[in-house]
Amino acid sequence: MAPAAGLMGAMRLWTLHPEYLDARGLVALWREALLAQKVLRGATRGYQHHPQLVRFAKTKHPPAALAAYLKAVHLEAVRRGYKFDASKIGRSRFRGKLEETRGQLLYEWRHLKRKLKRRDPQRLRELSAVKIPAPHPLFRIVPGAIRSWEKIIPAEK
Repeated sequence: MAPAAGLMGAMRLWTLHPEYLDARGLVALWREALLAQKVLRGATRGYQHHPQLVRFAKTKHPPAALAAYLKAVHLEAVRRGYKFDASKIGRSRFRGKLEETRGQLLYEWRHLKRKLKRRDPQRLRELSAVKIPAPHPLFRIVPGAIRSWEKIIPAEK
C-alpha cells in the first residue's frame, strides 16, 4: 500500500463526530481508519506504534474497537450519499465506549476548524454555531487535558 507511507505523521482517527468533516476529511478518515484496522489485525508491519492507535490498542479486542469506529464513519458516508464499501469493515463486535478527554475533543475541534478555514470555508461557516462538538459515537467524553500522544501544532500550544 504505497500511499500509506505518507500517513505516518498525518494519520488522524478523529474523536469528533464524522458529521463535522468536509468531504475530503471524511474520505481521508475512511482510508486512514481502514489502514489502522489492518495494523490492529497484524496485516501490515508498519504503524504498530502510531500514537493515533494507542486508545484502540488498549482495548481487550482492538480490531473490534476499530470496526465499531469504522461503522460510524460508514453511516455518515451513507447519510451523505457516498459509496464507501462496508464489506471492508471487520465483522467483530465491540460493546461499550472508549473514554476520551474533553481537552482532546476540543483540541481536535480547533484543529479541524483551522483545516476547514483553508480548504472548505463554506463548511466552516455551516458549523459556526457549534461551540462544543459531539464526539464520534464510539467515545465517551471525560474531564481531562489534551492527550500526551497528541502531536500539538506549535501555533496551538
